[in-house]
Amino acid sequence: MTFDGANVWVTSQSSKNITKLRASDGMLLGSFPAGGFNRGAAFDGMNIWVTNLFDATVTKLRASDGALLGTFPVGGTPEGILFDGSNIWVANLSSDTVTKLRASDGAPLGTFNAGDGSRDLAFDGDNIWVANYYGDSVTKLRAADGALLGTFSVGAFPVDVVFDGASIWVSNVADDTVTKLRASDGQLEGTFPVGMGPTGLAYDGVHIWVANTEEKSVMRLRLSDGAIKQTYKAENGSQFLLFDGASIWVSNFYRNSVDKISRPAR
Repeated sequence: MTFDGANVWVTSQSSKNITKLRASDGMLLGSFPAGGFNRGAAFDGMNIWVTNLFDATVTKLRASDGALLGTFPVGGTPEGILFDGSNIWVANLSSDTVTKLRASDGAPLGTFNAGDGSRDLAFDGDNIWVANYYGDSVTKLRAADGALLGTFSVGAFPVDVVFDGASIWVSNVADDTVTKLRASDGQLEGTFPVGMGPTGLAYDGVHIWVANTEEKSVMRLRLSDGAIKQTYKAENGSQFLLFDGASIWVSNFYRNSVDKISRPAR
């Protein structure tokens, strides 16, 4: 999922389309072809970028009307994707790499080694962090040139990664925890128990949110110590999260639906 400032875009592996919903009320605004088995999505300020899991490509769509603007090759099995303010970064699961594309035209700017099973990405303002699903680690790359700055151990089978302004949070799906690392140097700041099968993460400016796929729940965690502040019921296969500035959106893998949770005032 990604947010374009007014609308939420939701990928769908089964339909090969990406769906556009109005964030204010969830109204369906359109469904657009986005490649084969689309997975991740990112917004670059004007356009939507989508990873195509089995095509080794990313697709660029115009956000205003969903028009196809281009399809660009990347590494094997692209999953996570983000925009760093100038460029698009793609995590390639099967090739253990990340690819950097120029957002204006999709030109390749480099492919860089990450860890074993590069799955998802976060940007801390200077660096790209990569969750390595099979490596039980995260890799830190300098965004300017893709230089390796470090690889840090986390929990078992990390799926998602998010930056809170000071720390990197990682969901570890196989050991039901999230890990917190200091972004400046990768120092471990804590490992915290959550629900069964944590996958998606989101930061709302105050709390960290985690989707627990195996127990149909979403949890809100205190930033300072990872304490569970509240648990919300979700649908079957709650997987990825998005914060739109007011609410948390939850994608439900097995129900072909999304949930919307209003963020508490504090």
